[in-house]
Amino acid sequence: MFQMFGFGGIRCPRCEHSNSGAAAYCAQCGLTLGAPRNEPVLRDNRWIAGADELAVFFGVRELSGLFVKTLRVPATTRAYILQADKATEVPQGEYEIEGFFTRLNHLLRDDHAEILITRSAALPVVFAFDDLQSAEYLKLSADFTVSVRIEQVAAFARHFMTLPGTVTVEHLRELLAPSVRQLAAEFVAGQSLRDMTGNPELRLQLDERLQGALKLRLSHYGLAVAQVDTLSLRHDKFDANRERIGTLWLVADERRALIEHAKQLDELYDAAEWQRIGREERDSRLRYRRAELRQDEAIERAELSLQNAERVQAIRTREIDLYGRIVEAKNRKQAIERGAGDVLAELEQALAKKGAARGDESNDWAHLREVAAIRMRTELEIAQQESLEARQMAQQRFSHRLLQQQIENKVAQAMLIEDEARKRSELEGLHASQQAATRRQSELEAEAHKTGWQSIALVNAAHKREAERVQEWEDQAALERQRELLRGGAQAESIAQYEKLLRTIEADGMQSRQAQQLALDGEQARHAMKRQAHEAEWQQQLRRLEHEREDKFAHLAHLADMARIDVARVETIGAMSDTAKVALAPAPNATALADYMKTQVHAAMSPQQLAALSGVVAASNGVTPQEAARMADERHQSEAARRDLEVDKDRRHQLDLLSLQNDVNKAALASQSQLGVGVGAAIAGAAAAAAAPRQCANGHVGQAAGRFCAQCGAALPP
Repeated sequence: MFQMFGFGGIRCPRCEHSNSGAAAYCAQCGLTLGAPRNEPVLRDNRWIAGADELAVFFGVRELSGLFVKTLRVPATTRAYILQADKATEVPQGEYEIEGFFTRLNHLLRDDHAEILITRSAALPVVFAFDDLQSAEYLKLSADFTVSVRIEQVAAFARHFMTLPGTVTVEHLRELLAPSVRQLAAEFVAGQSLRDMTGNPELRLQLDERLQGALKLRLSHYGLAVAQVDTLSLRHDKFDANRERIGTLWLVADERRALIEHAKQLDELYDAAEWQRIGREERDSRLRYRRAELRQDEAIERAELSLQNAERVQAIRTREIDLYGRIVEAKNRKQAIERGAGDVLAELEQALAKKGAARGDESNDWAHLREVAAIRMRTELEIAQQESLEARQMAQQRFSHRLLQQQIENKVAQAMLIEDEARKRSELEGLHASQQAATRRQSELEAEAHKTGWQSIALVNAAHKREAERVQEWEDQAALERQRELLRGGAQAESIAQYEKLLRTIEADGMQSRQAQQLALDGEQARHAMKRQAHEAEWQQQLRRLEHEREDKFAHLAHLADMARIDVARVETIGAMSDTAKVALAPAPNATALADYMKTQVHAAMSPQQLAALSGVVAASNGVTPQEAARMADERHQSEAARRDLEVDKDRRHQLDLLSLQNDVNKAALASQSQLGVGVGAAIAGAAAAAAAPRQCANGHVGQAAGRFCAQCGAALPP
């Protein structure tokens, strides 16, 4: 952040090493050239701000260059390291280089960084003003203490850390004095000495007003107001003679100092040297005097405009307060007791000039309160707009004054450059910046003047609108009075007609109510009969559905029992020996089972045994060995085909059993669902039964609520 200013050509404030003119950091220790000469911070490596310093900030080329000694961060200090647009707070304690980077491991030791050292507690700044005025234009003296601390490091760095340096009490006093004076003047200008004397909460109210407004204005710059204390608020009698004596004493002391200075110069320089120095001083004095006159003129104009604005604001605040008292008062006597007699007399005189119709006392007082409320609303709108404009103008002046302080600090830093060419170029650029700042100040004054004219136009427009509102309200009140008179003239006739109409309406209403009651009784009887018939029909249909559900469930349970008996019989036969299977099997199955067992025996024989067996069979039947072998192979193949067929039949039988079990479960669930929903479920079941059956990809018909085919296991379409 500090590299853009290119400080160079001066000695390092830490190691006193002399660097080149273009260097931004010290070539020996890596510190930013132009950093404030702070012995504890730079040489002892003990980070602590001075007694009158809010913040100390400087930069280093490499973060590891800080650890020339053990780093100490006291408990009264808050330290931050700004690196890569991120601010990291360094906790209190003592650090060596390895322990420091181990604890704060996200910091880069070889990259450049900026260091910000501030206080853990707020820094009190004292303000004293002797030219405040009350509502009676009496001079007041006030002393304040404003405690300031750094709240947002990023915003503070963006506005104040444009170059290495410090922020002291004098800087803060110079920056905040206009705002504090404006706020204090606005507060006391709207109240009289009597009101302030009788207000026990005056100090707290003033503290809260100053703290809230300053906190809002300084939040953009990263500063916060921790506390505001009003030390004194007093009114002293003006002593012109004492002031004149003090002025004469100052003039005499100034003359004495000039004479002593002239004597010293006469002793140090000869006549020629004195003439040369005198000419240079005279020229310099003239230049500075012209600049001072221009600045004084601008300051006087600003102060005059500020005083006028404060006076107008005080008058408007006082009027708003008095209008509010009139609005809150219940009668004229109470308004006078609250101190609003002058404004009340003014309003009464304005109403008398308009020739307003006089009524009773309550109507007159309501008229006065309404006019006072309209005027208070107008004055509040004007005060809010002017307060907004004053706050914006104060913000611009604060920023401009901050820029001027930065330029002055740059000039002071440039004066330390040893290279004359470098110093001259820096000073020329800074003088150009000062001239630009002066032009900016002139633009601000012109803008303030323009804003003043716009405020006057706004006030005139607001007063015009106020008169229109008063006239509209008076016209409305007159119209209401006229309507009231018209209503009073025809009141008796209206009452008679109204009573006659009431009697007619009452008779018609009684007759209509009787007819409606008869119709309602008949409708209720018909509705009860219809409800009973519907209830009987529903109960009959419910019993029929229950009977159907029980029959269907019994049939499905019988099928499931038969399937379980078949499965148990097959499992029992499968567990028996081969001889028992042949004995228990039916005649066709017994022949096939005998052939199957014979084939198993043949399959277990070796080739030699099969050849011998074929020889025996051939010898007994008159068949050659080749034919016997061929016949054995054919029987083996047929037996294998039959065995595969049996396996397929068993698989299909298992699938049929699973499908039957699924159907039983689904039927039970469907029966329970139909029983719960009643007639509506029965109608929905009939509609579902009437729908076309779903088929799988193989053409099998699936169940209505199933997701897979019970025969082949394929998915059913939705």
